[in-house]
Amino acid sequence: MDEKAPAGRLPERDRPWVMRTYAGHSSAAASNALFRRNLAKGQTGLSVAFDLPTQTGYDPDHELAAGEVGRVGVPVAHLGDMRALFDGIPLADMNTSMTINAPAMWLLALYGTVAAEQGAELARCAGTTQNDIIKEYLSRGTYIFPPAASLRLTADLVAYTLLRMPRWNPVNVCSYHLQEAGATPVQEVGFALATAVAVLDAVRDCGQVPPGRMGDVVARISFFVNAGVRFVEEAAKMRAFGVLWDEIARDRYGVTDPRQRRFRYGVQVNSLGLTEAQPENNIQRIVLEMLGVTLSRDARARAVQLPAWNEALGLPRPFDQQWSLRMQQVLAYESDLLEYPDLFAGSHVMTALVDGIVTGARAELEKVLEMGGVVAAVESGYLKSALVASLAERRRRLESGADTVVGVNRFTETEPSPLTAAGAGSIEQVDPAVEAAAVTAVREWRAGRDDAAVDAALERLRADAATTANLMPATLECVRAGVTTGEWAGALRRVFGEYRAPTGLAGGTGAGGDATLAAVRERVAATARELGSGRLRLLVGKPGLDGHSNGAEQIAVRARDAGFEVIYQGIRLTAGQIVAAAVEEDVDLVGLSVLSGSHLAVVPAVLDGLRAAGRGDLPVVVGGIIPAGDPDALRAAGVARVFTPKDFALTGIVDDLVTVVRHANGLG
Repeated sequence: MDEKAPAGRLPERDRPWVMRTYAGHSSAAASNALFRRNLAKGQTGLSVAFDLPTQTGYDPDHELAAGEVGRVGVPVAHLGDMRALFDGIPLADMNTSMTINAPAMWLLALYGTVAAEQGAELARCAGTTQNDIIKEYLSRGTYIFPPAASLRLTADLVAYTLLRMPRWNPVNVCSYHLQEAGATPVQEVGFALATAVAVLDAVRDCGQVPPGRMGDVVARISFFVNAGVRFVEEAAKMRAFGVLWDEIARDRYGVTDPRQRRFRYGVQVNSLGLTEAQPENNIQRIVLEMLGVTLSRDARARAVQLPAWNEALGLPRPFDQQWSLRMQQVLAYESDLLEYPDLFAGSHVMTALVDGIVTGARAELEKVLEMGGVVAAVESGYLKSALVASLAERRRRLESGADTVVGVNRFTETEPSPLTAAGAGSIEQVDPAVEAAAVTAVREWRAGRDDAAVDAALERLRADAATTANLMPATLECVRAGVTTGEWAGALRRVFGEYRAPTGLAGGTGAGGDATLAAVRERVAATARELGSGRLRLLVGKPGLDGHSNGAEQIAVRARDAGFEVIYQGIRLTAGQIVAAAVEEDVDLVGLSVLSGSHLAVVPAVLDGLRAAGRGDLPVVVGGIIPAGDPDALRAAGVARVFTPKDFALTGIVDDLVTVVRHANGLG
């Protein structure tokens, strides 16, 4: 740019945001190779996806890990895995984001130990641990401990990083998953800020941080947001976030430095908004969603990671991730976006949109605080019920046609897509041998340790957990002794206990105005009469570690509205637990929801369990992200129906469930 910029332009072009792709699968070595390739293509930061066993504190050889190892991220069971994951990548020079929550302390301890082994100064290491446990109770489902204990771990990590890793963001408050769970922009902002207040209050009250350092704490709190396709509204939402965050930091925590009050956020655009039908349309969706968090200079994301066009089909390939990275690079380096001041300054339209979101979100925040804070709002079920109800309304608008999704409920005529012509070849495939190798490797790791050192480290961790001591020193001792992820989490489970979050179904209803529901309700009642039972009974099960429960909850709500009695016990169930519930509740149908890719392992386990229990006659249906070819394998195993994201009409699905029950019982 010329030394004297033309009127209206910046004197110097802005630096681009940190560009990431969310990556990790199969094994630490395979993920390391993927990281290196992405960095060579111009990616400027790392965003590590961990597999579900790692996220929920289990080793690869645990019963619940079956079918889940290496599927939606990289398995990291011990220090050796972390060394392999970052082999040859200088952590002192890298900005690393880690999507890890309940075991965030453990993963940061592993990361910091590897960085120190590389010779890095911890004070120079930059990056983020997601570490927002509240949204796990509401959306993603990878919580382990009760809310109070989880917040204690978060506060300990904040206090540790403040002193030892001052460039690290110890918590990344996530509104991203709230939007996926149904939140409106107002709810997304209000509920996320309520979480941030809970974290900051816990840090302020833990006694580990001097009152004069709260400004430094606030300055390291970052946010992780979702950007939907309504990109003008999304831009307003981000500006509203900044207004309210500045207000909270100044008025609640007394932060006087405006730089410390700046709203800092990274973004991934809306993965669950991507469609299986006409997936090529996802390309333009991703671009528009990226604009929502980059157009406004005053509210621009610090880091952006984009999903791939085929995430509704399965795990993206390296080429698909490259395509998404190139979208960012074209915007940042080819367009003139970074040459101008804020494009919305002085806009009456944007000001009105921002004011509306600020007013509504402030009211939501005040309501949660009046309830006693976000933990009380989680434990009472208020937040989950509000999200389930909002998502049900969103589904109603989609099904009625009030909201258009191109290729799904409108403009559905299409030509065959060359992008998906390869079938299952259009997504990354995880070799089943990966899990067996991980199981063998973790057992070999355990066999090669000093057992006395491991026992002593775990005993210290349990003892410290029973006090108010910061748990990071004990965790670091566990890392150095060779403790595994499952052992670390298991020790804390013994002290803190585990937790099952409210399902939010009690207040959910979502079929108002659906004219076809009355006919389905009559079919449900007629079938129950013909079977001589009071009501048809549906068990909705979430086998394995997949915690994305939105789809299962919406099916449960609609089935209940249609007259089914619904048994839903929440997430993370073993095949044995699902079978036992099906037998004890004497259900007419079992519906399994799996979005993690583990369906070929966990579904047959349930079918085998039902046969062993003498209920092989009980029909089973499956819903989730099921790649091409896999539905045939599931049906061959005995599944009656397979539903995927293209089956968006919930009342139609419930009608099909009635048909399944009738056929299984010999009714016409």
